[in-house]
Amino acid sequence: MNGRFLLNRTDRKLMGVGAGLADWLGIDVLIVRLALIVSVLVAGPVAILLYVLTGWLAADRA
Repeated sequence: MNGRFLLNRTDRKLMGVGAGLADWLGIDVLIVRLALIVSVLVAGPVAILLYVLTGWLAADRA
């Protein structure tokens, strides 16, 4: 892990959460995006709510 979680608005597709999470974990962004899709299929509205809250509350990458 690379320290603190930050949104990655340059490599984003929606809000930058997936790209920021991939940067933070040090893995490929495609893996994170697929995991987010699976979590939405499994958990539904809860996963979507957590994604949106993370997008609103996390700091942007400087």
